[in-house]
Amino acid sequence: MLEPAYQADVVIVGAGVAGLSAAHRLTSAGVTTAVLEAAHGVGGRMSTEKVDGFRLDRIGQLLSTAYPELRLTPGLDGLVLRPFAPGVLLHSDGRHHRAGATPANTRSAAPSMRSTRSARGARGALHAVRALASAPRPTSRPTPRPTSRPAAVPRSGTAPLGTAVDQARLGAALARIANAPVERLLARPELPAARALAARGLPARTIDGFLRPLLAALLCDPELTTSSRCADLALRAFAGGRLGVPEGGAEVLPELLARSLPPGTVHTGVRVTSVSTNTVTTAEHGEFRCRAVLLATDARAAAELLPGLRIPDFHQVTVVHHTTDEPPETGTALLLDADRGGPVAHTAVVSQVDPSRAPAGRALISSTVLGPPPPDVETAVRMHLSRLYGTSTARWETLAVHHTPEAVPTMRAPHDLRRPVRLLAGLYVCGDHRDTSTVQGALHSAHRAASALLADLGAAGSMHRADPLPAAKAA
Repeated sequence: MLEPAYQADVVIVGAGVAGLSAAHRLTSAGVTTAVLEAAHGVGGRMSTEKVDGFRLDRIGQLLSTAYPELRLTPGLDGLVLRPFAPGVLLHSDGRHHRAGATPANTRSAAPSMRSTRSARGARGALHAVRALASAPRPTSRPTPRPTSRPAAVPRSGTAPLGTAVDQARLGAALARIANAPVERLLARPELPAARALAARGLPARTIDGFLRPLLAALLCDPELTTSSRCADLALRAFAGGRLGVPEGGAEVLPELLARSLPPGTVHTGVRVTSVSTNTVTTAEHGEFRCRAVLLATDARAAAELLPGLRIPDFHQVTVVHHTTDEPPETGTALLLDADRGGPVAHTAVVSQVDPSRAPAGRALISSTVLGPPPPDVETAVRMHLSRLYGTSTARWETLAVHHTPEAVPTMRAPHDLRRPVRLLAGLYVCGDHRDTSTVQGALHSAHRAASALLADLGAAGSMHRADPLPAAKAA
């Protein structure tokens, strides 16, 4: 029998960061690969809207320089992460409290992933942990709450972490988790994150004033129902690196991956209607023949193509973008609301962190609401931001309100951090729904899927010439 003709060795369905990074690993091994994407651009949920010179992320997940896959993924050498100020800025009792700042790690930096391969962020983060342990106790002098006429920016004070002993205990815990092997964290008993925090021996003030708002921001989970193992991994990344955003917007990460693939690898505007182990059927181009198929879509789209795949629950995320010519004086800090006094979980003057996101003379303030948004989300956010920043927001212009109902897959306990990526020989799946619901998780699942594919194909070099995409069907 004649061997059938293949358009490519592997067809990847979905051009998000998982699919594109898997394509890099396969093409680097000499496996001809075609990436099919239904949308007219790459990136999936890592998208950025351009409005009048502003770059507005739709979800705006926080990245960490401690994510290993950002350094290990081919094609991301040119990625520049713009870091927030070390630690976080907490709003509590009408004041701003900085947690984690120290002169040793306050150097301004915008490292590319090439430079961070040799300059790991753990040392600076450990200095931040020591600062938490040595911070002075809060003063007892009261600070008035903002009245109906917002006052100036609340002055910074010491972190609301309780006594010096409480701070030292937290500092020691973060230092341990920064250096703990991942395997040790995954061996801990698994509970919902909120219950696990209460069982760790830390005082309630420390948990409510620092860990709860921090983990809510990192996990996009305001109620902390996430598995304690996933929460530990998030804390490890926080303690071992710097939080940051991609220079130019979230879309830069998938665009870097797409641009550095061989020409003709990525095909957008191609809707896949069915898959098998050696065939992908599309609405526009008919059948696409291959030796293996990798599904790299979101969880719901993957389950539509392969009924029986688990569809997780999702966390809702709403991002509200404002602009003003008089930005709040919080610098490059990530501001969290420890009081949970409104819908905003965290906010930042993002243009201070990444100047490329706003035109000259304008500031971009991006604020994240977790969970179901209030009915009039824009008004509620504007009122909350006035209290958080301690300034009037009446003249702030709303640029966009992005609500994503299925923004981040939930990771409730028990959560399988390494869901199978090999369904059967010739059929594979990857994405943030197979590992952790982070960019690190999406990239790592792609790493695992590409390794499984290469092992099954047994290929050290190109097996078939990459043929062009079949012609589109006539209307």
